[in-house]
Amino acid sequence: MIEKATNSIASQHTDSNSFKKLSIQIGLNGLSFFVLDTLTNTVLLADKIVLSDTATPYLLQKSLKEAIEKYRLKPSLFSEVSVIHQNSLFTLVPKPLFEVGELANYLKFNTKLLANDEVVYDELKNQGLVCVYVPFTNINNLLFELFGEFEYKHLTTVVLQTLFNQKPSMKKVCYAHVSDGFFELAVFDQKKMLFYNQFEYNTKEDFLYYILFTYEQLQLSTESIKLKLFGAIEEGDELYNICYDYIKKVVVFEPKTTVPLNFDQQDSIDLTLLSSF
Repeated sequence: MIEKATNSIASQHTDSNSFKKLSIQIGLNGLSFFVLDTLTNTVLLADKIVLSDTATPYLLQKSLKEAIEKYRLKPSLFSEVSVIHQNSLFTLVPKPLFEVGELANYLKFNTKLLANDEVVYDELKNQGLVCVYVPFTNINNLLFELFGEFEYKHLTTVVLQTLFNQKPSMKKVCYAHVSDGFFELAVFDQKKMLFYNQFEYNTKEDFLYYILFTYEQLQLSTESIKLKLFGAIEEGDELYNICYDYIKKVVVFEPKTTVPLNFDQQDSIDLTLLSSF
């Protein structure tokens, strides 16, 4: 069920542990781990575990506990722990329309809520948006038992923070943040967000369909509007290639970060994880 862990930081215990930060991304299709030494900006761990099938929250919790044991991640190693929840149980609300007492009402039109679901929110500061979502409560409880207090956000918040921090383009741009089986699609006109949604895909044709449909609905030209792909994708991948067949301007995009990383395999890191800190 879990791919073999290839990295461990247990042997890298030093007096600078108070400067190490851990980020964990949780999704029903897998887990990602990222450890950064902020003294040297060195990546100590960057790895992901792909689950063979879409897991239930219970199986996800079990897999997470097994992975933490494999990586030998201990609370004493980190000054900060952040968690990213990746699921489709979210919506974006304009800040002027947002009221804390209405959280469940914002979600009820596109999400089937259970009676015991916890609904929380992230505010995208300076952007006038609030992300309302249902976190994996059992995962949060487990991590609190293991690590104590930690910060958590929805992946939507992290992706949008990353994109809002990029240098604005003079033309409209379409961004696709790619994960295994899911991707987030956003369209920006300079600093203004025109569109954002998450899609599930099983084939490369599914992936292309959602992108082309968005281009059509927003009247974006496939000849002139650039598609920037980032996350779990590289030039030459089948997703890249099929997009390149239908959209003239396709590039693999490396988000700008404020941290100059020291890591030999930097291309394998989803740099949006840095935005969780």
